Order: sequence, then C-alpha cells, then structure tokens
Amino acid sequence: MKRIVILGGGTGGTLVANRLRRAYRPEAAEIIVVDRDADHVYQPGLLFVPFGRADVRRLTRPRWAQLRSGISYCQARIDRVDVENDRVYLGHGTALGYDVLIVATGARLQPEETDGLTGPGWQKDVFTFYTPEGAEALRRALDRFTGGRLVVGLVDMPIKCPVAPLEFCFLADDYFRRRGIRDRVHLTYVTPLDGAFTKPAASRQLAGLLAGKGIELVTEFSTGSVQAGAGAEGRLVSYDEREVPFDLAVIVPLHGGAGYVGRSPGLGDELDFVPVDPHTLQAKVKPNVFALGDATDAPASKAGSVAHFEGEVLAGNVRRFLAGEPLAAAFDGHTNCFIETGGGRALLIDFNYDTEPLTGHYPGPFGLPLLRPSRLNHLGKLAFAPLYWHGLLPGRDIPGIGPAMPTRGKSRS
Repeated sequence: MKRIVILGGGTGGTLVANRLRRAYRPEAAEIIVVDRDADHVYQPGLLFVPFGRADVRRLTRPRWAQLRSGISYCQARIDRVDVENDRVYLGHGTALGYDVLIVATGARLQPEETDGLTGPGWQKDVFTFYTPEGAEALRRALDRFTGGRLVVGLVDMPIKCPVAPLEFCFLADDYFRRRGIRDRVHLTYVTPLDGAFTKPAASRQLAGLLAGKGIELVTEFSTGSVQAGAGAEGRLVSYDEREVPFDLAVIVPLHGGAGYVGRSPGLGDELDFVPVDPHTLQAKVKPNVFALGDATDAPASKAGSVAHFEGEVLAGNVRRFLAGEPLAAAFDGHTNCFIETGGGRALLIDFNYDTEPLTGHYPGPFGLPLLRPSRLNHLGKLAFAPLYWHGLLPGRDIPGIGPAMPTRGKSRS
C-alpha cells in the first residue's frame, strides 16, 4: 500500500484528495489529509460579508465532512517536513512517513510585516476582509460609516484572489449608493501595480469601470507603513514617501506560504511558496513531492479556479508517478474569475500563462460573456457556491470545463 499525505484541507487539498480516493482502491493507497483546524471556509463568500450579503456561519463547514469515505483526516499543526527522509513532523510529536507528499496549505496573511498595520488602528479604522473575523469586524465598521475617505489597498503581490480588492471597491460604491450617502464618500483604490490589474486587457476595462464610478485609482504605490489610531486621520505611506489619507482603510496584507515550509530545508522559496514545474506541478525539491493552489510559486493567479484546474492535472500526475510513467505537462495556467461590478452585474475573465483575457464567451460560443459586465455573470458568481460544495470539492469532472483554457467562442480582435 502507498501512502499519500496531503498537507492542507482547503480547496486544493480537498479536491485532490477526493480525486485520488476515487482513483485508488482503499487497499492500494492510504490517503491522509492534515490541517491545523476543523473549519473549511468558502473564501469567495467573505467578499459579501462586510455588506451584509453573506453570513460567515453559512460559509463554513467541517473539513472532514468534505472528504470522501476512506480518507483519513488529521487535525494537527504541521511542524516541518523532512524531504530527504520522506517524513512530516506534526506539532504533537507524531511523524508521518509518505510515498507521495502534496503541499496544499495555501497562502497566509502577514499583516505584521507592514509597519503600523497591526498597530492602534487595527480593527478600529484599519481592516481586512480576507479572514472571517476581519470581514465581520468590517461589516460593523461600514454600518457605522457615514462619510469620509475610504481607501482600499493591497500592500504587494502575490495575493489570494487578486480581483477581490477591486470587487470590494465596486460593491462599496453600490453599497453607499443604496444607503444614499455615496456623495459623502471618497473612494480610492491603491495598488503597487502600474494599472488596475496584472493583465493589460482586463486592466484597461477595470480602470474604466473605476473611473466611471468615481473611484480614484492610485498606482505604483508600494505601502511601507500604515499610520492610524488615536482619533487622528490615518495615512498610507509609500516607500517613496507619498501619502494617501483615509478615515477607513481596507487593506490586503502581504501574503506568504505556510510557516512550516520555511522550517523545512529545501521545500520553499524566500516567501515560503513551493517551487514547482508550472505545467506538471511536481516540486523541484524532490520527485515525490507535488504542490498546488496558492502554496506554489507557479506564475498563475492565486485564485480558486486555478486550484480546481490544477487538481485534475496533479491527481493524474501522482498516479503516473506511482506507476513509474512520465508526467503530463498539462497545466497551462488556466484561470477564470468573476468580478462583481455592483448593481447586480459582474464581469468574467478567462486566461492562461500565454493568453491575455479575450472577449467572446466562456466556456464556448454560447456561454457567459467575457470582459463585459452582465447580469448573467453575476448570477453565475452566485451559482458558483453550490457548485463549489457539491461539484468542485468532491473532485467531480464538470462537463465542458476542463483544466486547459478553451479557445472556442473567443475573439482575438
């Protein structure tokens, strides 16, 4: 019997565990998933919590309940990985040997790495919606907010769900209009990028939407410190000493890989992400180690769709590795994202390593419209939640939606 140990019970770890359980009879492979806590959070839903449109309790389910029968779940802190000797050491002293290791522990927020971010203003006039606790606290703050400067800023890339800060801006614009106080709110989006987004075609479209809604865009702003608290006006200060004032700030902190990666010699890079072959998802440190989702250094977006598309490729490559067969270089960086633009509309983008977001439709000629806001895309985003719980996490194949980026129905003009 082979033992496959999967570190992380989030999106990537859960769906690849379920795919592998379907592929191997119980007597052929033991599959163990390890995570530090018991709660699986539907992270895309956190975006809606600050506006009272989602409840954290309804976004959270037990991790173990998302795993197929025959998968062992171990709730424990991960201390380190001994890659040379194929062992994972857990916080309570247990050591797990493995034949294949899959790293799927995602990315962690590091607000303490930015000077002043977790200082006197934290959870008073400086918030993040990237955690359940932060999203709930921000909901209460927005309820009290009656006007002033609201700044939405990301400290640096990479981050989980790169479109989420933009979506927050659009939803905030809509939220304040519905409350009748939009004219009393100055909205600003602050980014270290040279445009609204990483992909130029989408960046132009999104910058136009920001301008059309009266949201100021501040680019190439590398936040060095956050000054807030004691009743004074807050400020974001860049490394080149530019300043953006705020009364309420919504910040996406620095991201890094899981802490145990840094304690595991050879496993991670300087940011604790796991270097992988971007097409096979095999780690560069050793052939029997793989990684997917936000945990990797692959130049794909750290979005949930990426973990889904990678999962199918990675599960197949684990099977090939254990069978002594060549791996398939089948992941092309395929990413798609719904972007809420407010007013019950959303924009959809679809791209990969080599192809910019294109106009047209997804996943085929008669699918959802690309690169333009529509009611249909908004409904698609809302429909994604049940698909996530009942289709993606169980590791089921979704007809017409595979890991390779489709080209049918798209225009390059």
